[in-house]
Amino acid sequence: MQTIATTPIRDVITAQRQFFATGKTKDIAFRLTQLHNLYQAIKNREDAIYAALKADLNKPNVEAYYEIVVTRDIKAAIKNLKSWTKPQKLPIPLEQFPAQALRVPEPLGVVLIVGAWNYPFNLIIAPLIGAIAAGNCAVIKPSELSPHTSRLIAEIIGETFPPHYITVVEGGIDMSQQLLAEKFDYIFFTGSPRVGKIVMEAAAKHLTPVTLELGGKSPCIVTEDVNIEVAAKRIVWGKFVNAGQTCIAPDYLLVQQGVKAQLLAAIKAAIIEFYGNEPANSPDYGRIINHSHWQRLTGLLDGGEIIVGGQINPDERYLSPTVMDNVSLEAAVMQEEIFGPILPVMGYGELSEAIDQINRLPKPLALYIFSHNPNHQEQILQQTSSGTVCINDTLVHFITSNLPFGGVGNSGMGSCHGKASFDTFSHYKSILKRSFLFDVDLRYPPYRDKLSWLKRLLGG
Repeated sequence: MQTIATTPIRDVITAQRQFFATGKTKDIAFRLTQLHNLYQAIKNREDAIYAALKADLNKPNVEAYYEIVVTRDIKAAIKNLKSWTKPQKLPIPLEQFPAQALRVPEPLGVVLIVGAWNYPFNLIIAPLIGAIAAGNCAVIKPSELSPHTSRLIAEIIGETFPPHYITVVEGGIDMSQQLLAEKFDYIFFTGSPRVGKIVMEAAAKHLTPVTLELGGKSPCIVTEDVNIEVAAKRIVWGKFVNAGQTCIAPDYLLVQQGVKAQLLAAIKAAIIEFYGNEPANSPDYGRIINHSHWQRLTGLLDGGEIIVGGQINPDERYLSPTVMDNVSLEAAVMQEEIFGPILPVMGYGELSEAIDQINRLPKPLALYIFSHNPNHQEQILQQTSSGTVCINDTLVHFITSNLPFGGVGNSGMGSCHGKASFDTFSHYKSILKRSFLFDVDLRYPPYRDKLSWLKRLLGG
């Protein structure tokens, strides 16, 4: 297995450009073979993936499986690749006849995929599927904050693909900076808005297009007409899975005052049902990725009244599932994406108050609506903007492959999943094929009185 440690970055990129220039990656049969190989490599190392995610984040196998189930996207790509790559015929105006208009997807070239540490396997493999399906070469940079998963990804990729086609680069910030200094044909980055700005600035120097999957404070609105017990379970699961370290986790709760007390009681009951009275002893509850993030999160605990949780253990990087009431909009916990197991709760009277609160903050990656009332649902949809929306549930839209996933504004740009990933890593080339059968001379000089005829023909 060849790694970046023995090969300079520029040499790797040069080798990939040379391989891409052979045209081999454009062959549909080649792409299908590589997707099959990736699928089998993941299935062969499934137990090792579970172990790596356990070592990095204390993920229980069920939560780890949500990362491994990306294999479903591989199967979908294999099934649909021939239709995705088929040229699209488009209508043409009368004056172009006889002719044919086409849109043809073509690969971009050598792409860079930079993953995040919270779902370190999925957030690398998911975009890689699109890059392979679209016919690209790829350089992959897993997060150094999840070292066990990073090493395993390097092993899987190194055993499955030659480095002049796909390779993994491991390392910290210095390595990321070296990569961003190079010219790629596309950059796919998953991470924070702060680092996303750095990536976009570096890409701009080469006019490299980017997809930025970022985050933000994803709100969750609960109206008075919902099934409180079911809503509470779905909110608790979405918030505290992976110890809250999910870019689309409900970041804060906006609850109609009339059902707030009832919902808080149901949330507390759901936490106990899921994790017991001592979540620290639960095999189903994760840990914070490192001590730095643990310190940041524990510093947010004084932003309101803790009504559930609040227990900490620095030696285990443990922070219990925590719910905070009476939270001020000026509190630190409301000034940044939490990205951890802390749930601030605020009440509202009229639905317009909740909508106004959401619109005061940058556009989020996800927005959650718990309401049976279609008028309330539509009001929120029409009066807010977010990358994605999930109604009466949390997180599950992320694993719905036919739904493109992506942010808007501060929460990102571009999209992925399913065909959206294929489209992201493709350039759709417009082609017009004309015939020599007819050649009307209205466009040629001398023009004389041709303008009136052109107006009739073109209808402008």
